[in-house]
Amino acid sequence: MLGLGSLAKKVFGTPNDRKVKQTWPLVEKINALEPEFEKLTDLGLMEKTAEFMKRVQGGESLDDLLPEAFANCREAARRALGLRAFDVQLMGGIFLHQGNISEMKTGEGKTLVATFPAYLNALTGRGVHVVTVNDYLARRDADWMSKVYGALGMSTGVVYPRQPDAEKDAAYKCDITYATNNELGFDYLRDNMKSELSQIHQRDHYFAIVDEVDSILIDEARTPLIISGPSQDRSELYVAINSLIPDLDERHYTIEEKSRQVTFTDEGNDWLEQHLRARGILPEDQSLYDPESTTIVHHVNQGLRAYKLFQRDKDYIVRDGQVVLIDEFTGRMMAGRRLSDGLHQAIEAKEGCQIQPENVTLASVTFQNYFRLYDKLSGMTGTAATEAEEFAEIYGLGVVEVPTNRPIARVDEDDRVYRTAQEKYDAIADAIREAHEKQQPVLVGTTSIEKSELLSQLLTKAGLPHNVLNARQHEQEAQIVADAGKLGAITIATNMAGRGTDIKLGGNVEFKVMEALAADPEGDPDAIRARIEAEHESAEQAVKDAGGLFVLASERHESRRIDNQLRGRSGRQGDPGRTTFFLSLEDDLMRIFGSERLDKVLSTLGLKDGEAIVHPWVNKSLERAQAKVEGRNFDIRKQLLKFDDVMNDQRKVIFSQRREIMEAEDLSEITSDMREQVIDDLVDQHMPPKAYADQWNMEGLYADVLTYLGVNEPVIAWGDEDGVDGEVVKERLTEASDTFMAEKAEAFGAETMRQIEKQMLLQTIDGKWREHLLTLEHLRSVVGFRGYAQRDPLNEYKNEAFQLFENMLDGLRLEVTQKLAQIRPMTQEEQQALMKQFAAQQAQQNRAADTAPAAHPGAPYEGEAEPEAAVAPAPGFDENDPETWGSPGRNDPCPCGSGNKFKHCHGRLS
Repeated sequence: MLGLGSLAKKVFGTPNDRKVKQTWPLVEKINALEPEFEKLTDLGLMEKTAEFMKRVQGGESLDDLLPEAFANCREAARRALGLRAFDVQLMGGIFLHQGNISEMKTGEGKTLVATFPAYLNALTGRGVHVVTVNDYLARRDADWMSKVYGALGMSTGVVYPRQPDAEKDAAYKCDITYATNNELGFDYLRDNMKSELSQIHQRDHYFAIVDEVDSILIDEARTPLIISGPSQDRSELYVAINSLIPDLDERHYTIEEKSRQVTFTDEGNDWLEQHLRARGILPEDQSLYDPESTTIVHHVNQGLRAYKLFQRDKDYIVRDGQVVLIDEFTGRMMAGRRLSDGLHQAIEAKEGCQIQPENVTLASVTFQNYFRLYDKLSGMTGTAATEAEEFAEIYGLGVVEVPTNRPIARVDEDDRVYRTAQEKYDAIADAIREAHEKQQPVLVGTTSIEKSELLSQLLTKAGLPHNVLNARQHEQEAQIVADAGKLGAITIATNMAGRGTDIKLGGNVEFKVMEALAADPEGDPDAIRARIEAEHESAEQAVKDAGGLFVLASERHESRRIDNQLRGRSGRQGDPGRTTFFLSLEDDLMRIFGSERLDKVLSTLGLKDGEAIVHPWVNKSLERAQAKVEGRNFDIRKQLLKFDDVMNDQRKVIFSQRREIMEAEDLSEITSDMREQVIDDLVDQHMPPKAYADQWNMEGLYADVLTYLGVNEPVIAWGDEDGVDGEVVKERLTEASDTFMAEKAEAFGAETMRQIEKQMLLQTIDGKWREHLLTLEHLRSVVGFRGYAQRDPLNEYKNEAFQLFENMLDGLRLEVTQKLAQIRPMTQEEQQALMKQFAAQQAQQNRAADTAPAAHPGAPYEGEAEPEAAVAPAPGFDENDPETWGSPGRNDPCPCGSGNKFKHCHGRLS
């Protein structure tokens, strides 16, 4: 008997079925237009693009244009690539245009599908970004699909790391731009560190199509993108804090060795507050619990960890005056590796070594918040349905399963569960041998590199030839994947997501043609292709007769999506194939699931060595276990995002302010408003509104007015005048400072003054934002402990981050006002030197763009090797003129004389 839900699905269809059904009329409209577009000349296709653009500018919606645009694009692809899009590919394109994720099985032609919505949305003239998982795929897809866009009269660009600025600028100005998620994110951060509009590359965030969307928006979204640079020297703070730690006793802290955590007790906090004040580290009017104390608290915590959790000659050794970490697994030294977040510096202070500066975050963004900048977002993948809730909640994306072009003929067998890992691996070797004997190609999936190496050794011992797919170059990777469908091939792979190359039965024709042409450059390409295609037909049929591709997974992954990606490699375009998962009770997921109980049950049932339990119930139980793990991981990501959203709101304010400053011709009004606010704050501080005149601090006000406004007014005498109050003092100071700044502007010249104001504002904002980011990082690392006091860490973080942001803006106004008050007219030579200094500082900031993802606080990250001793710069070397740098190799010493390699110094972004 059917349940109500099953009955409703049977009568009305699933929500997915209804979405698919609704698009069929649109697909039929496109098909009806096909004869009309087939008659057009090549020039006629381009003229259609120009016509569509005019219609969009005239107010016609993209939805109305969709059938004609898709028909034009289908015809262009047929002529340029010899590929006529199937109806289901058009359907996938429609869902992408509507801002959904199109879930399409492997081999359904997702790369071609993206051209339809990309072309349609590029008609607006705002540019479309197609996002790929690696640089190889970005270049390959851009090169391949540019033939289609070219036939339509549109330009295609590709963005890649260390690209020359002029080339990158041109790529972003193209109608369709291919790039990796990393490069797009880093360019966004770099653009918001520039000081002139002409240096900014990204013009808009209008529409993005993300290929392998689950990999990019979920798997890679765990780690933020960070641009870092050397921080100011804090060695005195480390030394000062280090001198306190040995005086602590056991009442002041608690240690949890299992989780490697140390925390101060209430008594410890009181003791610290008293001693930090006594040594001048903590201001008298400041408590350890104030938001401004976050950095001090963070460094004190790191000092305590250095003393209580890290032991000399066990966790690290001191060699040649440097702290060198020891690998806990191998016992080897890890030269060049440093602990992050100030922990390494705390250990250096403890051991009396020279303290190396830590890297500081200059700018950071998570992928979630970067991709939410786009007006419209869509994505493609073979597996998204299991993460539909996360896509909907975080990105507002719906997931639609697009039907396959041909029915799936693959056989998915039930999981085989063995008692021990050894029994499982023996069974895998037997299954591979059996398939290999009938020449059936086998793809073996593993969850880690070490397990793939273990399987490789097993197969070598068994005399079975095979390929192992690991972190090689992308081109070799594509070749191995292309060969995985050949007769008798055995391929071991760790993760099949985002490989970008289909496993075609009998091998990949395009790769075979390229190999043949490389071997015989003088040969006739058409004849070679015809011969290879004829050979391929018989090879493909032989593989089909052997049963198609056999996907054998050696373990279940935490995520069902990863398992489905592997499974989906078999049975593309209606090909035969089969898939099986081999598991053991010793696998990680099975242990989480509670394999001890299952082990007892199997023993009771009399399961013999080498025997497996195979039942659909086991599959369902495992899927439920996976769903639980996925849910937990989603909750972790959601919580991280909630914290990052706080910073993201502030990031948007700062970046938009920078943009306004760069776009403005005259900033005198902004600096004048800042000055007025500073005057209000200073007067309110020293002459509180409800205080009596004898409670005013006129001496303090006079000193601050002189320091921050640069005007020498008889402020002290004003306090003795009758009828003078805070408002009168504010008016007099505003008038005096306005006159002072107007005289200064006249002496400088209006244009020079405007330039100085702009540079001063940008530099001060950047400096304050960097300090603020560091404080927020430190706040994040300590705010979790508020949970012990029954206070919500997220709310605490929101409140304190807001307060810190307000303090930062106050400090910004004060610093800009003070700097502008202190500058004086200079000679032409001095002016040029100052502008050169500004340019040099900006160039240094641009070079700081470091494309390594952030290490988790307290986790090791790869540091740079020690630079060689500094030497004199090369003759004629000019910091700001790349033409004077010569042509050093990437690994040669930098001509500036720093001792660093060129690629880590002036060549970093060149």
